[in-house]
Amino acid sequence: MSRVVEGLELEAISEAELSEILDTKELVFARISPAQKLQIVKALQKKGEVVSVTGDGVNDAPALKNADMGVAMGIIGTDVAKEAANMILMDDNFSSIVAAVEEGRTIFENIKKFIAYVLTSNVPEITPFIAYVLLSIPLPLTVVLILAIDLGTDIVPSLGLGAEKAETDVMRKPPRKKTERLLTRNLLGMSYGIVGMTQAASGFTSYFIVLFKGGWTWGQDLPSDDPMYRTAITAFFASIIICQIADVLICRTRRQSIFSVGLFTNKLIYVGIATELTLLFLISYVPILNTFFGTARLSWWHYLLSVPFAIAIIIGDETRRFCSSCPLPSDAHPCQRVVAYIVSSK
Repeated sequence: MSRVVEGLELEAISEAELSEILDTKELVFARISPAQKLQIVKALQKKGEVVSVTGDGVNDAPALKNADMGVAMGIIGTDVAKEAANMILMDDNFSSIVAAVEEGRTIFENIKKFIAYVLTSNVPEITPFIAYVLLSIPLPLTVVLILAIDLGTDIVPSLGLGAEKAETDVMRKPPRKKTERLLTRNLLGMSYGIVGMTQAASGFTSYFIVLFKGGWTWGQDLPSDDPMYRTAITAFFASIIICQIADVLICRTRRQSIFSVGLFTNKLIYVGIATELTLLFLISYVPILNTFFGTARLSWWHYLLSVPFAIAIIIGDETRRFCSSCPLPSDAHPCQRVVAYIVSSK
């Protein structure tokens, strides 16, 4: 259904009638005054819409000023219009607005990817201290190794996520709600409750396998310079790094499969992965760094202990994406809706 409303007709209709007209899918207002432009903007905002107005003349200034996003023409626009607008379109090309929206959405999503990646490692960093207090075991991860993760291995991969290109469906999504925040329940639940706990499980698995294989018994104290203890905490550290490699790969996309964006389209991600592995090997095998970080040399099988957990992170998140892309029937059972909410985009 389409409709054209002229200024004279707009003068004769009430506020309630205007609100009803604004529900028309294809609607054009013609020959309207500056006051009427402002009236339309306020009516749309009253309905909860986010309103953008483009203009170039003095008469457009009230609507530009009151809109959520006022866009003035940079070439033919008057100084008054530019002053009232939030943004100036330097080339007067409306397609630049579309490009700006796409860029804004991409930046917003990349920030969420960055946050999701950084938050995840907090779980395997804090759980060793909780286990140390509650279970009376030797501390599985030292403070200096936590700093090595936060200030060393996580930095470059995080920067790589910030440089990620837009997903192919970024402009097919409806506008996000005004109330949407960077930190959402789904993002926190995914980072802390699923991926973070998987990383923690990987670390503890490697840690206890090294200890029990070395003859440790539950409740036995180990000095900080004990070779077996140093090997165990190095294995815990290596498990976090290996799982974080899987984590940075799944954080590259939020809705689409990681294989759909191209595995090697973001070279900075792989520079970050190489940096992580380099720091891991340096901390594990360089004698001076062994002394500083309290670590020990690892054998090849120590690294394999955490590989199944890293694979599980990738497979699990790919499954989440697949499930979240499946449409939910209108008569879905409440349990189905709960599952759909859990696997919905982080």
